Amino acid sequence: MKKIHSTNKAPAAIGPYSQATSHNGILYCSGQIPLNPETMEIVGETAAEQAEQVMKNLGAVLEEAGTDFSKVLKCSIFLANMDDFSSVNEVYAARFETDPPARETVAVKTLPKNVLVEVGCIAHL
Repeated sequence: MKKIHSTNKAPAAIGPYSQATSHNGILYCSGQIPLNPETMEIVGETAAEQAEQVMKNLGAVLEEAGTDFSKVLKCSIFLANMDDFSSVNEVYAARFETDPPARETVAVKTLPKNVLVEVGCIAHL
């Protein structure tokens, strides 16, 4: 049975989706963008600054569901510009120092609110 996971320590959904859902011990986290959960304003001007907020938001969703970055199986990173790959990768790597999950990184034409980075993941509980 599907369970919805939601926390006010991460931004509220800006569309018809949940922050995360779980089923059979697997957590599916929606993509997080660099919004301050209290103000819903964009945090950071550079991709690296935005990635820090994105990973903070994602960590809050993982924590609410009772898991953490060590149990992430797969991540999806979306960038507004592939030139930001290295700087975002540094921020991302700090959360996965050993045994990093599977991942893809793709450049997209536009992200919600014209942010520079979005990250979603799948984890086990």
